[in-house]
Amino acid sequence: MPNTTAVRTAQVGAAPFFAGKNKIINGDFGVWQRGTTFTNPANGAYTSDRMRLGYDGTGGTLTVSQQSFTPGTAPVAGYESSYFYRYAWSVAQTTATSNTVIGQNIEDVRTFAGQTITISFYAKADTTRTITPQILQRFGSGGSTTVTALGTALNITTSWTRYSSTFSVPSISGKTIGTANSFGINLNSGTLNDIYTFDIWGVQVEAGSTATAFQTATGTIQGELAACQRYYFRATGTSQPLGAGVYYASTTALISVKLPVTMRTSPTYGSSGTDALSIFSNSARITTANTLDVSSPDNITLIGTTASSTTGYGAVCYLNLASKYLEVIAEL
Repeated sequence: MPNTTAVRTAQVGAAPFFAGKNKIINGDFGVWQRGTTFTNPANGAYTSDRMRLGYDGTGGTLTVSQQSFTPGTAPVAGYESSYFYRYAWSVAQTTATSNTVIGQNIEDVRTFAGQTITISFYAKADTTRTITPQILQRFGSGGSTTVTALGTALNITTSWTRYSSTFSVPSISGKTIGTANSFGINLNSGTLNDIYTFDIWGVQVEAGSTATAFQTATGTIQGELAACQRYYFRATGTSQPLGAGVYYASTTALISVKLPVTMRTSPTYGSSGTDALSIFSNSARITTANTLDVSSPDNITLIGTTASSTTGYGAVCYLNLASKYLEVIAEL
């Protein structure tokens, strides 16, 4: 059975940093590539990088937002993090049967298999409420049935407090591991069809039965961004070239884009609209359509269609306006 405790910040002993102790990427909520405010995001949507939201029901208003710490008020003395994660129901649902949950799928179901682990996080709420941690061994497409374990409900107060829950992760002996397998961590709210607010920061999952001092997965700002970009990358409007290519047909350019890091798998693609790209050849042209031609974990090749002809010219591609974006997705 999982063991649970609530731990005040002052009670958490210091621990030396070592990369990889915390398997949660973006546990300090420092990276928000998709935006900083989300109103009624879809069930299963990603908001802050690597953090997935789950809920059911209708009729409510849910807002997920990036919140800034006032300098000197972060939960851990000496760790002045910039942001924390808030989700708030301002209008109650009427038909929800499952609690709202935020969580992360950690790549590879083998992670922590057969070990004791501790999930810890800092949280506060609008009034005393509960959060119940959960672990999930997802064996992927073609693999064994998902194995789950639910911890004991933790009483969340109105002041920043650190909470922890210890689990014995089942062995994977005898299991079949399929594609896109993962080890999942969820934080389940204990409130249904109500108006409420949760603030969360410093999510950590580590081996052992004790919550040690919080640290991010990589220990650096650039490292955490790169770790997030293994699963999702968004390019926004900029004066820098996005990629280069050539017009290979009268109104069709082929553009190669080098991704900033190697992604988990060949990504899917999306954009802010048909006019997201500006292509410069012998003059500037706005795309009437942009689609993915091929992708690999390191590169994507786009097809940009324009209204006027430029056959035979080389092409340089930019994002059209600061509000435009392209995204590539390799989430679990």
